[in-house]
Amino acid sequence: MNIFLAFLQAKTAHPIPAYSFWEYYIKNGIEEAGCQWTEADVDWAEGLAHSHNQAKLERWKTTTWEKVVAAIRKQHLQKPISFFLSYFYPHQVEKEAIKKIQDLGIPCVNFFCDNVREFTKVPAEFAVFDLNWVPEYKALPFYKKAKYNYIHLPMPMWVAQRYRGLPDTETTEISFIGSKDILRTMLFEEAVQYPIDLTIYGAGWTEETITTIAGSGTNKGLIKKINHQVQFINRFGLAAYIEKWKQRNYRPLMSSALQSRLSGKIDFDSYIKITKESMVTLGVSRYPSFRHSLTKPDTYSRLRDIEAPMLGACYLTEYTAGLEELYDLGSEIETYSNVEEMAQKIEKLQKDKQLRLQLRNMGQKRALSEHSIANSLAKIKLQLNIK
Repeated sequence: MNIFLAFLQAKTAHPIPAYSFWEYYIKNGIEEAGCQWTEADVDWAEGLAHSHNQAKLERWKTTTWEKVVAAIRKQHLQKPISFFLSYFYPHQVEKEAIKKIQDLGIPCVNFFCDNVREFTKVPAEFAVFDLNWVPEYKALPFYKKAKYNYIHLPMPMWVAQRYRGLPDTETTEISFIGSKDILRTMLFEEAVQYPIDLTIYGAGWTEETITTIAGSGTNKGLIKKINHQVQFINRFGLAAYIEKWKQRNYRPLMSSALQSRLSGKIDFDSYIKITKESMVTLGVSRYPSFRHSLTKPDTYSRLRDIEAPMLGACYLTEYTAGLEELYDLGSEIETYSNVEEMAQKIEKLQKDKQLRLQLRNMGQKRALSEHSIANSLAKIKLQLNIK
C-alpha cells in the first residue's frame, strides 16, 4: 500500500502542545507494515497554531490544501495512492479539497484521539471522511449517533525494535511519568498517604507556577473576553462554564510528602529505561475537563496504555471503560479504580515476581501483535475494500 500522510508534519516548531511524535510513530509503523508513505511539502501542524485567528487560518488552509491536492494528483499518476491518512482537528478540514481527493478514487481516513476531551458530539467536519479512526471507547456512541463511518482501533503507537525486549534488570521503583495537572496532583496527594515508594517524573512538577488573573482595562479587551466566554458556553454549556470558574479558583498547595516524590523532567533514554525497568509502571486515565468536577473526573484510555506494554513494562493503570477490549485485565495489565486499590495492587505486585514477569511478557505480546500500527492498517484496508 502507498499511503498519503497528513499527520501533523511540521516544518518548524510551533507554540502548541507536543505533536511531533505522531509523525515519528505513524511513519515507522507504516514502514514496518511493509507499506510506503508519501507526503506534500507543507506544514500541517501550523494549522493548529492558527486555531484562534480566523484570517491566518483561512490563508493557511487555502495555501496548504492547494499544494496538497496538486501533489496528490501528480503522485497518484506516478504511483497510485491507496488512501489518504490524516490527523486533523475540525478547523483544519477543507471539505471541498477532501472531495477532490476522493474524486480521484482515493479514500480519505481521519484519525482523531481527543474526541472525549474536546467534544460532546462528533464535529460536522468529520462527515466528509470515508472512514474515521476512533481510538476512544467512550467516543464510539458519538459516531454511532452521527452515523459517520468509523473504525475502532488502538492509538497508533510504534517502538523501535531495540526496545522490545524484556528488561535485563528490574528496579524497586514504582514510577509515574507524565506532566503535572490538577487531577494527577490530587490523585498522588492521596497516594502518598499510603506506604507506596512512588517516584513521579515529568514536566511541571518541580517548577514554580504563578497564576495571575488580570483584566486588560480596555473596552476592546473586555469585549474580546466576553466573546470568548460566549463561545465557551455555546460549545460546552453553562454547567461547564460554572465548573470552569470553580476550578480556576482552586489552587491547593502541594504537600511536602508529595514534593519529596518528585524528580522532574527526564530525557528520552531515561524515559524508556524507567518505563521498562520499574517494578511497577503507573498509568493515570483521568483528565481535567470543565464538563466534569474535580471530585468525579472522567477517564479514557491513553497512548501510554499501548506504549508501556510494548516496552515490556509491568503496567498498572487507572481503569476506564474499554481497557478490557485491549487486554486481559489481571494477566496482561493490571488496573485500579481508586487509590486504595492502587496501593493494594502495588503491594501484591511487589510480593509476586512471577506475576510481574507474566504481565511484562503477556502484555508486550498482546500490544506488539494486536495493537500494532501494522494490524490497524490491515483492518483499515479491509474495511475500505482496498485490493
